[in-house]
Amino acid sequence: MTNWYAVNTHVQSEEKAAWHLRNQGFEVYLPRYLKRRRHARKTDLIKAPLFPRYLFVAIDMCLHQWRSINSTVGVARLVCTGSDPAPVPAPIIENIRVRENDDGIVVVDPRGRFKKGDAVRLLDGPFADVIGLFEGTTADERVMILLDLLGRQVKVRMKPELVEAAA
Repeated sequence: MTNWYAVNTHVQSEEKAAWHLRNQGFEVYLPRYLKRRRHARKTDLIKAPLFPRYLFVAIDMCLHQWRSINSTVGVARLVCTGSDPAPVPAPIIENIRVRENDDGIVVVDPRGRFKKGDAVRLLDGPFADVIGLFEGTTADERVMILLDLLGRQVKVRMKPELVEAAA
């Protein structure tokens, strides 16, 4: 019987490990999401692993030589409980796959990222790099941010991808 197992990879080696595992005949699942990257005053979206340094591999313990996974290029180790690989419940993988769009990108719901009162930083627009307080979300999936401007508090609506947690 085939089950899913988590594989811990080396830093930024998820794609390399996935490639080598596929070449060995394993079914690999590397969920990705769109991550906002800021570099040199430029912001763009890149595909990034949903779980950095982890991917999932389907293994039939009766058929596959699973110990070879630990010596695969890019792999740090197969996640185990004691000496046996620890299976990931199938509903977890299914719940991640259900959230994928047509391009295979996992759509992350931004509404759950912040609680009311959390400090957030605006990433773009006239208020870029301004720190405000998270107020909530609107019906049209915008986020409400409370900013302190000119001595008064002002609520602004933003796209969720233009907001990040303030450090």
